[in-house]
Amino acid sequence: MGLFGSSTTVLHADAQTAAQDGVAIYWRPGCTFCLALRTRIGKYADRAAWVNIWEDSEAAAYVREVNNGNETVPTVVIHGEPHTNPRPGIVRKVLAAG
Repeated sequence: MGLFGSSTTVLHADAQTAAQDGVAIYWRPGCTFCLALRTRIGKYADRAAWVNIWEDSEAAAYVREVNNGNETVPTVVIHGEPHTNPRPGIVRKVLAAG
């Protein structure tokens, strides 16, 4: 069982590959913004690559790199472009199209 249900958590390297053509979501346990995103993208959540930054030091370093040194989550990579805490509708739209 993965994040908040059936979503699978992957490593940073795998997520970067997946995000070139889709979506990778960097998250951490206890993050209410991550939970809200997961809830709002609903049935499309399994189409994203989920990366737990507390279980992957490379993922945490990546999140800090794209967020001015902060471990701000969710950080969502859409088609290779990182977005910090994007609106769920944007993420849902990309996932639904993929």
